[in-house]
Amino acid sequence: MGTKSRERIYGASIRHAAERAAHARKEADALACDAWNKRMLGYKGPAQPSPTLGDALNAGYVYLEVHCHGCDTNQTVALAVIRRPKTTPIHELERRMCCKQCSKLRGYRYKRSALVALRQTKISMSTPASVWWPGER
Repeated sequence: MGTKSRERIYGASIRHAAERAAHARKEADALACDAWNKRMLGYKGPAQPSPTLGDALNAGYVYLEVHCHGCDTNQTVALAVIRRPKTTPIHELERRMCCKQCSKLRGYRYKRSALVALRQTKISMSTPASVWWPGER
């Protein structure tokens, strides 16, 4: 006569707890990204601390909106293609952002970009760019 295995006894409760933990992490990451977006747009500048790349991707924020001071345009950058560790905070990406249009015009990498907010979709007619503050930084 055999005994029940530990998998059979505790397996369902372990899987349920793991699913709840994953859901809680995703919700916490989404709240952190939303709070960072509100600080960026509310305080008009780089807000620290910021969520990490992994947190933003886990929460469903797959794009980063960037404003170029040179040509005064807003563009989105896909976070999944950025070649940095997933533990890199978002605010550290600002010094690496270059505007493609301004760089072509000048003939060298032109770094005059500022982070605006994390986004779930690209900038389009149905989802326009975030409200940016006029002129000053």
